[in-house]
Amino acid sequence: MSQPQRPVTLAGLARRALDLSRPTKRVLMVLADLFVVPIALWSALVLKADSLWLPVAQLPVLLAVAAFSAIPVFVRFGLYRAVVRYFGLHALFAVLAGVTTSVLLLAIVDNLVGSAQLGASVLAIYWALATIYVGATRMIMRYIFHRYAVRQAERVAIYGAGEAGAQLAAALMGGRDCWPVAFVDDKRALRGNLIHGVEVFDPAALPDLIREREITGVLLALPSASRRRKREVLLALEPLGLHVRSLPNMEDILAGRASSDEVREVDVADLLGRDPVPPYQHLFSACVAGKAVLVTGAGGSIGSELCRQIIRLAPTVLVLYENSELALYQIDMELRELIEKERLGVKLVSLLGNAHHRDRVLDVMSSYRIQTVYHAAAYKHVPIVEQNVIEGVHNNVVATWNTAEAALEAQVETFVLVSTDKAVNPTNVMGATKRMSEIVLQGLSERSSRTRFCMVRFGNVLASSGSVVPRFYEQIRKGGPLTVTHPDVTRYFMTIPEAAQLVIQAGSMARGGDVFVLDMGKPVRIDDLARRMIGLMGMSVRDDANPDGDIAIEYSGLRPAEKLFEELLIGNNVSGTDHPMIMRAMEHALPWERVQELLKEMSLALRGFDCQRAIAVLEETVVEYKASAELHDLVTHEKRALLAEQNKVTDLQARRSRQGLN
Repeated sequence: MSQPQRPVTLAGLARRALDLSRPTKRVLMVLADLFVVPIALWSALVLKADSLWLPVAQLPVLLAVAAFSAIPVFVRFGLYRAVVRYFGLHALFAVLAGVTTSVLLLAIVDNLVGSAQLGASVLAIYWALATIYVGATRMIMRYIFHRYAVRQAERVAIYGAGEAGAQLAAALMGGRDCWPVAFVDDKRALRGNLIHGVEVFDPAALPDLIREREITGVLLALPSASRRRKREVLLALEPLGLHVRSLPNMEDILAGRASSDEVREVDVADLLGRDPVPPYQHLFSACVAGKAVLVTGAGGSIGSELCRQIIRLAPTVLVLYENSELALYQIDMELRELIEKERLGVKLVSLLGNAHHRDRVLDVMSSYRIQTVYHAAAYKHVPIVEQNVIEGVHNNVVATWNTAEAALEAQVETFVLVSTDKAVNPTNVMGATKRMSEIVLQGLSERSSRTRFCMVRFGNVLASSGSVVPRFYEQIRKGGPLTVTHPDVTRYFMTIPEAAQLVIQAGSMARGGDVFVLDMGKPVRIDDLARRMIGLMGMSVRDDANPDGDIAIEYSGLRPAEKLFEELLIGNNVSGTDHPMIMRAMEHALPWERVQELLKEMSLALRGFDCQRAIAVLEETVVEYKASAELHDLVTHEKRALLAEQNKVTDLQARRSRQGLN
């Protein structure tokens, strides 16, 4: 049985027209103009004669001249390349140019054929009508598009009726994805105004607007607002259950990392409400401007951001030192584009290498006469390092030691270690290795009369590789569940650019052996963060209280050696510095002779791939570290399992041998 055909509607025709190819649409527009331009001339003659009967002998010729004189000019001025829904001044100029050319040619042809039917008044009326008819066809099509073809688009409100909001609305009206149906703004003076035909309302009216206008999302057009202000707005929007997205921050727009009409998911930094302190220029450039700078781990989250900021501070040379070929390639390409775009006079050198290799690092530092080193190379993922003890110690302790020794020999001026809050009272191998690397630098500072060693300790950075925020976004896009280790787990957070700025500034205040601690603000409960991210994406949490919710949260339990709370200080002995966001911690250290002994013991353990001995040395060096009773190193587990299997076989053979003797 055949299906009944659906009635043809104007909305259906509009959608079909929108799905046509660009060449097909252009042909249709040409045919429309071939029809309306002659109609305009005929209308002008009818109005002049005040009669539908036109005794004009050469009328067909004149109508053809009108049509075929205007169309080539329309083509030449790009009228048919202009997208109808973006019809603007350039397209209007093309229409005027084409119609005016048609008028001039008609006057010439009229005189040549001797009909003298087209006086100045007819040509003036024709000029006006042709302009109106050609423009009207575009406006009618634009109206049909707006009225019917965008019915399936998401209906959104724009929070912010300033210039950014107006630009965003104009961009959205040219697409099919989102359609602005209301503006909301805190400024009383803007309320009641129309922007691109859309009214501005008080934010308090949003609940009613959501119901009346079927709004499902809010777009924040507040690129210049502080993070504190954005957080206030987000907290107010959270109970409404809308999908909230945002324009990029002004610094991203100015830096070329985003465009002014690019809509993104809400920046979690806005949720935290933490406004970065602008860098103090004298501290920011002291260790970089006019100097040769080396960044190890230059392709990582922190290392790459250090490079982006350093390169704008006018070093003479910036050396990128990275173990990953892909990561080095990506940051090299990005920085070379930046150098060309901003015409920076910086020599950029990208080198593959491992910081384990002291002689290689020394050769690099000596060859490029390095004055400042930012040592960001490290393994930082707690479970991975816990399962790979030997490599974790190699990369975090030995590589730091070798790089620092090379810096001493190359007479580097400043050596800055990027450390972590997990080095404080560590419960895992990663934290213990970072604290041991700090102790190594504290010991080396005793030997150094020229090189100033310091370390900068901070918490989690937003959007770094493997961090919780990108993982949550990915889990939400897949429909959940969001995995949180523990309902009460908390972490400190900071944006990558802010962390990199403070690391650079802290290095300028180093005296030797300093432990700098960054002000991370208030710790964030990860469970709260997960729930807010779900809510701001227009979804609800599915739990016992709301079984019909969209996204579930599952608690997976703390991972091996993971802490419930992170700390930034060992004890409370801390003092201020020249920067309000940077503190100097006075923490215990070991004399270099003792550090040397411990490093020798560690080297022996690493040489024999002895995880237990390596962890014992970590415990002896870092007195606050107490390793868990169970060893999580994967290779050691496998070796033990293999040995146990071999012992079983040996025991079985021995029993069979004894039974045979008996």
